[in-house]
Amino acid sequence: MTETLRDWIAGRVSDELAPTALEVIDESHLHAGHSGSRPEGETHFRLDVVSPAFEGKSRIERHRMVNALLDQAFQRGLHALAVRARTPAEAG
Repeated sequence: MTETLRDWIAGRVSDELAPTALEVIDESHLHAGHSGSRPEGETHFRLDVVSPAFEGKSRIERHRMVNALLDQAFQRGLHALAVRARTPAEAG
């Protein structure tokens, strides 16, 4: 069985950031016909991650951390990634 890109993203973020909350949402269907979309999907994702690893980091630093972790996902066909990265205190 081939691992989906969604599952790969979730696993990678879980392994590296030990999140207290994680949502990986495939929004590819919302971008049908747009640049980078493919009929099979898995091109556009929304990531909502809460992790202590973001403590003391700016929004830009947090996004850079996530993008660096998921560099291989872009090589596997990811076209766009929306990131919401919060600390446990910010998530309430």
